[in-house]
Amino acid sequence: MLDIKQIGQAVSIISAEKNIAAEKLIEIIEAAIKTAYKKDFGAKDEEVIVKIDLEAESLEISIEKTVVKEVTNPALEISFEELGDDASEFSEGDTIELDVTDEVMGDDCDESFGRIASQAARQVIIQKIGDTEKEKIYELFEGKEGEVIGMKIDIVESGKVLFDYNGTQVVLPKSEQVPRDNYVAGARFFIFVAEVSKGETGTPKVVLSRKRAEVIPAIFAEFVPEIEEGIITIDSVVRQAGIKTKMLVSSTYEEIDAVGTLIGQKGMRVKSVMDEIWGEKIDIIPNSGDMADIIKKSLSPAQVIKVEVNEEEWFARAYIHASERARAVGKNGLNVHLASNLTGYKISIEDVAETTED
Repeated sequence: MLDIKQIGQAVSIISAEKNIAAEKLIEIIEAAIKTAYKKDFGAKDEEVIVKIDLEAESLEISIEKTVVKEVTNPALEISFEELGDDASEFSEGDTIELDVTDEVMGDDCDESFGRIASQAARQVIIQKIGDTEKEKIYELFEGKEGEVIGMKIDIVESGKVLFDYNGTQVVLPKSEQVPRDNYVAGARFFIFVAEVSKGETGTPKVVLSRKRAEVIPAIFAEFVPEIEEGIITIDSVVRQAGIKTKMLVSSTYEEIDAVGTLIGQKGMRVKSVMDEIWGEKIDIIPNSGDMADIIKKSLSPAQVIKVEVNEEEWFARAYIHASERARAVGKNGLNVHLASNLTGYKISIEDVAETTED
């Protein structure tokens, strides 16, 4: 049996927990009851109207039909003959509502309908609440793609990290987390809004990240106003999240040092960014326009003697002293791999004798 009082209590609880308007939840439940009616009593194309009044603790179910002389679709039409004594009150084409509440809520039908309604309600409510939450989160982040937003961790549970954003819980997926980050309840993080979109089906999609390379320029923009002003540009960025980032940067004014601007006085700007990413190393390389020079500096912290570039084959040979190989290549080849990705050139590291002139 459908207990409207219990429905009201459930609406209050879910509304508070999920931060969804009670009116929206009532619409969802009405849709679920409509689905249950069509499954047990009506037809798929039948126009069913369900109205729940929590204050009056009442439920009304009616069927909308069009008055016709001859019925061709019983699910949608009703004849003057079926209307009996009331037929004179209507004209052909009129729409009427037939109250079927007693038919489905009577003593003989309570248990059957209640069971089917509960099953349909469970399925529809889960889906609709999910859709409602997605839409709400989409609206929260619409227009913020590419930005970082400061948020506080609400819950950490079984690898799932939930942040509070304007009173709404949003999830940082495990695939977008950085192992180096220390996710604990109450901690604040800059979270990158990687994607805000609606696909062909219109389904809202919001992807939050701490892992992507774009996180780093977005955090820099929070501490370096010259980026927003267009004075400093981050031309390219590559990253092994939690370990190292390399950025290629330039300035719209020759007299302004892009690298120095990002590092800041006494290194305070870059330190602020590194604090936000738990000490991950950042190499900032000036975009001089000279690819040999860029590749040379992209292999930092190694001291590179010279670089030969084959532009046609996108290949470069970097010459170093043997003692610099470990720094040039990096652990598991990470440093040279990032340098290659940053510049777009395949880089070969060549040792030269210590006596070779630079």
